[in-house]
Parts: sequence; structure tokens; C-alpha cells
Amino acid sequence: MIVLGSNSDVSRAFVELMLQKEKLENLYLFSSNTPQTEIFKKHLLVKYSANIEVIDMDLMNFSSYDFSTLNCDTVFCASGYLGKDGDDVLDRHEDNDRILKINYSQLVLVLNAISKELVKKGKGALIVLSSVAGERGRKSNFMYGSAKAGLTAYLSGLRNYLFTHKIHVLTVKPGFMKTKMTENLDLPGPLTISPQKAASLIYKGYKKKRNTIYIAPIWRLIMLVIRNIPEFIFKKMSL
Repeated sequence: MIVLGSNSDVSRAFVELMLQKEKLENLYLFSSNTPQTEIFKKHLLVKYSANIEVIDMDLMNFSSYDFSTLNCDTVFCASGYLGKDGDDVLDRHEDNDRILKINYSQLVLVLNAISKELVKKGKGALIVLSSVAGERGRKSNFMYGSAKAGLTAYLSGLRNYLFTHKIHVLTVKPGFMKTKMTENLDLPGPLTISPQKAASLIYKGYKKKRNTIYIAPIWRLIMLVIRNIPEFIFKKMSL
């Protein structure tokens, strides 16, 4: 299994679940922080028997990688960057550039390269985390939301494109999760779940070959309401 965004909490929870249930032989952990990932690798080797390789990859500087050298047919992607808070969003060029590249433009190039190799194998699965933030732009995070909207649309097209090649694409739309990325946010308890619970729900969706799943399911209803608020009302709201 290839893992993009190996240091995210949900990636780590999902990796351990897959090692328990699927008995993975090869695990490739891609990360821009390899020292931290090496620590995770050591933790895994104590508990599981698998060939684990840590590979340095910074999406901000990605140009190409030869994925044909890797023996795997499952991909889990939790790469993401939320960005900074504040009212100066229009002035934050460097931060906005990072949001767009990590959540969409550079990530798409990586997923294209991996998909090309899966097509050669004629089988496989891609499990990619997008976000409910991509379902409607909101002033609190419209740069992040726009990148995730692009990713969701890309995954829909990729799923359609890869279907005849017997490769499945699962789009995961998390809501609030207790992770390192959200540790400074005041999240609503009833709508927030742990990475371990998220990993369990993602695994069930993967095994059932779902096309799109929400984490947790309540977010399907929440986003249905948000999507259907008339624009003349929505633009006046603080969301």
C-alpha cells in the first residue's frame, strides 16, 4: 500500500487497521517529514510483519517519481494543508499557494502518476480524503474549500476514467476530526470523531467499494442543508 500524507493521524490509524486486517506485505510511507515517519515505521515493525519503506516527498516541490518500482495496488491519501486563519486571506500569497498545491494541483499530478501504474496492473484502489469544505465556498476557509472542491471533482472524473480498468476510487469527505491539523480549533464535540473511528468507517467503505462516504454520516445531512441555502441569504451568513 502507498500512503500519501503518512504523518496524519487518520493515515496512521488506517495503516494499522490495514496491517491488522489485510496483512500487507509492502507498505510505502510517503512524507515530507521523514524523521517523524521513521519513528512511526519503528512502531509498526514492533507490532507487524511487513516490508516498510519511508520515501521523502514534498508536494510543494514535486516534479516526478517512478512509481513503477513499487509493488502495490492500494493507495491511501490523506495529504492536506488547512492554512492559516485571519481576515487577511487575500494578502497571504505564500500560504494560499501552499493550500492550492498540497490540496489540489500538485496532489493531482501524484495521483495521476500512481493511477498510470495501476492501469498497467489492471487492478487497484485509491482511497483519497477530500473534505465537506469543498461542497460550498464559505468565507472562513474558501481557499481551502475551493482546493477540496477541485479535488472532489477530479476524483469523480478519475473514478469514471478508471472504472473500465477495474480500479476503484473512493472519495472520503471528513467533517471534524481530532487531529494535529485541527488541534487549535474549537470543534463541536458531537460532530467530531477520532482518527481511529474515521479509519474504521473508511475501511468499511473501501471493502464495500463505496464511491463517496462522509465521516461521520451526519455530515451528509448537514451539507445538504448548507448547499441548499439560497445565495442571497448565504452570502450574509458568517460560516
